[in-house]
Amino acid sequence: MNKPANTSHHAKNILLTGRPRVGKSTIIKKVVEKLCTAGYKSIAGFYTAEIIRDNKRVGFSINTLDGRIGRLAEVGFESPYRLGKYGIDMKSFEAVALTSLEHAIKTNSLIVIDEIGYMELKSKRFRELVIKALDSPAFVLAAIMRNKFDFADIIKARNDVEVITVRTDNRDRLTDEIAARFSTLFKNSAII
Repeated sequence: MNKPANTSHHAKNILLTGRPRVGKSTIIKKVVEKLCTAGYKSIAGFYTAEIIRDNKRVGFSINTLDGRIGRLAEVGFESPYRLGKYGIDMKSFEAVALTSLEHAIKTNSLIVIDEIGYMELKSKRFRELVIKALDSPAFVLAAIMRNKFDFADIIKARNDVEVITVRTDNRDRLTDEIAARFSTLFKNSAII
């Protein structure tokens, strides 16, 4: 695994970074699936998914691990919050994703955050909850932007975080490695 010098192989928080569409979200979903299959039930949070129409990406949805779905952003959506051609639905994002994060933090679940990116970081409450999640006794599995950005850079530099760069040459083995790491962390804690 790719480890920056300031992180530990035993960090309780694992952040996946890498270029867009390299497989970060797929790895997160597969790790969650593996842990659930192994009997770990206290897993909560959210992931983003592309909204595709006529074979074109037109936006992103928020999908919580307990089955709720909301809109994160969409082409043509009118909003004061924008990223390029996408209007960000902050009300939906905060109602769906942040409620899920708050629940995960309160219940000491494995906290899944996909992703800590430009759109999500436009929410002050999201930034506060990310810090609260990382500071909590719970474990965090998240995707984070690879580009330099003040908040993301601070998160990546934390001592309790391991940043793993997902690449085409390592992505196939990362699911098993990360699932095994969390399984070991769970066995050595009272969390799950």
